[in-house]
Amino acid sequence: MRSPSAVTVLERGAQWPLHPRRQVFANDFAPDGRAFWRRGGLAPLTGLPKVPTDLFGGVFDVTEHGSIDVWRAAAVGGGSVVFTGVMIAPERRFFDAVFGSTVSYDEMNSIYYPRVRSALRLSTMPEDVYRSVPFTHSRIWDEQVRLAGYSPSRIDGIWNWDVVRAEISGASRPSAIVGESNLGNSNGAKFDLTQNYLADAQRTSRATIHARHEVTSIGRASDGRYVLEVDVLDPAAIAVESRTLTCDRLFLGAGSMGTSELLVTARDTGALPRLNEHVGQGWGTNGDAALVRGMSPEGNGLVQASRIFDESGAPVTLENWYVPGSPIDMSLIGSLGMVLDPTRGEFVYDRDTGATRLRWPERGNRNVEEALRAVHTRIAHRSNIGVGFPMLGVPDVNATFTAHPLGGAVLGRATDAFGRVIGYDGLYVVDGALVPGSTGAVNPSLTIAALAERNIEEIIASGR
Repeated sequence: MRSPSAVTVLERGAQWPLHPRRQVFANDFAPDGRAFWRRGGLAPLTGLPKVPTDLFGGVFDVTEHGSIDVWRAAAVGGGSVVFTGVMIAPERRFFDAVFGSTVSYDEMNSIYYPRVRSALRLSTMPEDVYRSVPFTHSRIWDEQVRLAGYSPSRIDGIWNWDVVRAEISGASRPSAIVGESNLGNSNGAKFDLTQNYLADAQRTSRATIHARHEVTSIGRASDGRYVLEVDVLDPAAIAVESRTLTCDRLFLGAGSMGTSELLVTARDTGALPRLNEHVGQGWGTNGDAALVRGMSPEGNGLVQASRIFDESGAPVTLENWYVPGSPIDMSLIGSLGMVLDPTRGEFVYDRDTGATRLRWPERGNRNVEEALRAVHTRIAHRSNIGVGFPMLGVPDVNATFTAHPLGGAVLGRATDAFGRVIGYDGLYVVDGALVPGSTGAVNPSLTIAALAERNIEEIIASGR
């Protein structure tokens, strides 16, 4: 019999192995079924023409919601498998603008941000890697922003620099140095959750991970236990079996999209009717956009070396980013932009279809696009280069997606100040759904992880 403290982790995606030489994952250059979740064609990461792929249970989920495409993960390790490894804390003033008095910045900055930095071994790109051929584009990016009057600062990330060096020397299969990251790094170059928090949990022998188990609904039985309807999936992400599971405590970590969809559906179908009106609200894109300028010779390394900040208009962050999705070097310089933007969407349950969908304003990222274009164009003009790639229809600023979906079960509104869902004991949110749409013009991963550390510490200490 399992002990009362046993933890079961359900993940809809597969558990992918690590290997220094094998290409376990697909890549942006030659995507196949390993790439995309239940999608038979590549939703391009750069606006390039679509590439057909076979339908499969890949690691990268791209879902269309009106004028916004949402990027998220489907794999054991979640978003840590498919993100670019950037971990940055926001400035106090922007953190406070987002969270108000619900979360203490001093507490986060003195305890929980440092705890996550230590656990994930965060560091900036070493100088020898920065000076290597694969990261030529990083040095060019820095030169261009300096010409426009900016001072680039190095970015903390979760990269294992010894593995990156092994790639450069030929001792490990090239991955980080050839632009892989969006679809996973199979050689361990990226220190994702399968190598730290999840691995630590499994070593206790009290946590079991069940891959390819998709939770389709949640509710509560008369005895107070939570009830989950679960589809067991085959490798193509097709349901082959249905199961009903129960638990005493339910922690939702399905990401902003998955957690919000489950909660809104449970409330509006009557499965969890005491969920409040804030469930499904406060969703945002973190002000994301991809930016392209060129022509400049560059390398292929994906790891982001540096960033700049601008608040001549709305607060804007630009990060050095390799341009993915092309089988050849088109001499483009890419950036990932984030804007502190107040636009918000909501999740709505449709009784006719029985589905919960994100409702996002038409051209809801218009302000994001305009704010980033002003900075991006200034940088390009100072270097006498163009923006976008008109020959292939690649725009200068692509704000039709988000790689950082946030909100839907906002801390202090849908939950208490520590992620306990209001209306139900033993029900918790521990992911990006807690964040009110933005983490202050920086990547959200460090803040999400630090909030999880903070919240679980309080939950364990209080016993509820």
